[in-house]
Amino acid sequence: MKKIIPLLMMLLLIPNLAQAQKREFDVEVLIFKRSIDPETTTESWPNELPKIDLQSSQPFSNATYRHKKGVQMLSYSHYKLLKERDILKSHAGFEVLFHKAWRQGDHGKASAPEFHVQAGKNYANTFNADGSKISADNPRQNKTAPLYELDGKLQVYVQHYLFLETQLDLHAPSVRSVTFTEKTPDELKDSANFSVLADTETDDANVQAGNLEQVSPKKEEETFLKSYRMDQKRRMRSGETHYLDNPLMGMIIQVRRVAQ
Repeated sequence: MKKIIPLLMMLLLIPNLAQAQKREFDVEVLIFKRSIDPETTTESWPNELPKIDLQSSQPFSNATYRHKKGVQMLSYSHYKLLKERDILKSHAGFEVLFHKAWRQGDHGKASAPEFHVQAGKNYANTFNADGSKISADNPRQNKTAPLYELDGKLQVYVQHYLFLETQLDLHAPSVRSVTFTEKTPDELKDSANFSVLADTETDDANVQAGNLEQVSPKKEEETFLKSYRMDQKRRMRSGETHYLDNPLMGMIIQVRRVAQ
């Protein structure tokens, strides 16, 4: 009997221990862009970037995914970054693109929710997904898919510490590198001074010579939708405000532990 009582007490404590170890966090994210011409910054921005892998990501609007991951979207009354948002909105040099808050559990990278972020202007009526401009010669490739100004993914997870991983593309119209093309044979004929040397005996006029003028290349410019990427990983402390940025955009994030 003396052995049974301690065992029963241990069994009663197990659920309480499990409950004590279960943590929840409120995550609030504010993403904004700077109102500047990207090409005037000192940063080197490549014209071509590998696509962001969104296979494991789902939009915030996917209620089934949120339920599966134990995510609860928070009401406006839970937002804590309203002061920062209002400061950005009142400044002509910034534009707020995204502001959301949600509650999630204490999960590692393999099981934590990974969200697909889309916000800002929709360029789908002007550009294709590959960045090419829609025209009569280059019709729209996908008539239903949106093409948002801000597109990418973010994930908050626990791995001994809190971590944020984010890959975000800011899309903006730009001009590709100048392309040069040679003139066509017909154009060469028009621009050259030809003379024909005929063989008087054979009357064969298939040898041509002349004073060809210098061929000048044609300059071509192509407008396209360029991607400017912010790819960062940050270790965080709960309750602190963290700031991530590049020359074109920034993110303010708070991860707050929910009181039990």
